[in-house]
Amino acid sequence: MHRASEFVVGLLAGLGLLLSGMTDPAKVLGFLDLFGAWDPSLALVMGGAIAVGLFAFSLAKKRTRTFLGGALHLPQAQQIDKPLVIGGLLFGAGWGLAGFCPGPALVALAAGHPKAAAFVAAMIAGMLLCDVLDRRLHRAPTA
Repeated sequence: MHRASEFVVGLLAGLGLLLSGMTDPAKVLGFLDLFGAWDPSLALVMGGAIAVGLFAFSLAKKRTRTFLGGALHLPQAQQIDKPLVIGGLLFGAGWGLAGFCPGPALVALAAGHPKAAAFVAAMIAGMLLCDVLDRRLHRAPTA
């Protein structure tokens, strides 16, 4: 049941990304082109996502278990730190250069968009590099 619900939610999210245009790099780059041919339509998509997120998190804060009975683990971090800022800058730069962010890129890859394959490969390489650097920087000192 748990895997089936994950599949259904993922499928609905992917369909939403496809229908909203979030998997089309030209549409995303048009949204980011504030001083050119700006396309504000994705602002409605983001506004809808924020509204759903606010509702979902306000509901989740009152719960200790998921709807399927598992433990509910909400983020605990409250501070803006250096890794968050650097990650946000890299995320924004990647989104602005490629017109993809991770979720829509995976959906576009599954839909057969060739540019998405290059983005996803770069994304995976970046995640692996981040993991290696994180382990090196946070390795316990040897005696």
